Amino acid sequence: MNWISSIQKAIDYIENHLTEKLDYTKIAEQAICSPYYFQKIFVILCGMTVGEYIRNRKLTLAGNELMATDIKIIDLALKYGYEFPESFTRAFTNFHGVTPSEARKKNSQLKSFSRLKVQIILKGGNSMDYKISSKKSFTVLEKIEQHMVVGEKNINTIPAFWEKSHHDGTIATLLKHAIDNSFIFGICYGSGHTDCEQFDYSIAVACAPDTIAPDGYRINTIPARTWVILECTGAMPDAIQQLWHELCTEFFPTSNYQPTYELDIEAYPAGNMTDPNYKSQIWIPIKNN
Repeated sequence: MNWISSIQKAIDYIENHLTEKLDYTKIAEQAICSPYYFQKIFVILCGMTVGEYIRNRKLTLAGNELMATDIKIIDLALKYGYEFPESFTRAFTNFHGVTPSEARKKNSQLKSFSRLKVQIILKGGNSMDYKISSKKSFTVLEKIEQHMVVGEKNINTIPAFWEKSHHDGTIATLLKHAIDNSFIFGICYGSGHTDCEQFDYSIAVACAPDTIAPDGYRINTIPARTWVILECTGAMPDAIQQLWHELCTEFFPTSNYQPTYELDIEAYPAGNMTDPNYKSQIWIPIKNN
């Protein structure tokens, strides 16, 4: 339950600072994880990005205040973080369906987006196959890129990184140095820090410790950790996205474990990733609550 409580604390922080300029780093600090991991968990739990939630809540409160007070529209725009009345009017109109001026003149019925509260809903009957495995440290050869948390840019840039790597020879180069062709890894280095706006993400293979990295690649050591390992069956990316959802909504809230937020690994075996019988895995380092 500590895991759910920490996410709720971050949401409460957002709600208490909606008329201020919100910093993703400070939001994530409330959940004791990096901005990247908070964003990732938030999307899975809530079905929207942090930015979308903040925007919808600000426009809901702005609409309430517009109808309940005689505040000037320009002052309302500034209060909710819009430097220019024109940008506020566009956002307000897209959300509510009417301009601020029209809403006030016509006493319109405006759209409302309610405050989030994270809860566990027990649906029952679902089984989740997982194993807890203590692994020694191992070496990987990886192609690494930095991805931005700000604006949720990583949602698009990581799939683009994989697409590029399949076509520019990166995957082929990695496989030439692999000591075990069982998996190609997608590794997100969350680092556990809460003061960063970007994070490292790599496409990698397990390699010998004495491997010499080709230009543009690096050798890295994945530390010895206790991992929860879960397998899913199905076409990518839907199957692994569903597994992430089950992890965040079923496994961690009801288990005695929580992620360390250092990194996570998606493990992809060779094969047709669009096959409904394709099997992939998620590895997450854990600690006891």
